Amino acid sequence: MNAKLLMVVRILLGLVLIIFGANKFANFMPAGEMPEAAGNFFGAMVATGFMIPLIAIVEIVVGALLVLNKWVPFALTALVPLSVGFVLFHLALAPAGILPAAVVVILHILLLFSYKDKLKPLFS
Repeated sequence: MNAKLLMVVRILLGLVLIIFGANKFANFMPAGEMPEAAGNFFGAMVATGFMIPLIAIVEIVVGALLVLNKWVPFALTALVPLSVGFVLFHLALAPAGILPAAVVVILHILLLFSYKDKLKPLFS
């Protein structure tokens, strides 16, 4: 991938993660109506007292690392479980909200392929 395009994708993904992570603390983008199963699942995560803050912190830290261009391969690796969770949540429980999750996953996949040489040692 072109270096400038790679930078744009990296920063865009980082900003999306920072904004959605910060929203979990500040609620400046209130959640819309969710199907009952999605609401129950999300409510259960809120009820734990730690899952939503943990997800938010990981989103913010990974987003900051991507924006600052620091430890990018580590950040991309740390983002994998969240990306999978975002897509599965929307596919299984709230399909109407799949677009933001799909954008995150597409940007994530593009970056993973761009950094594949740095990530190869994880699979040896």
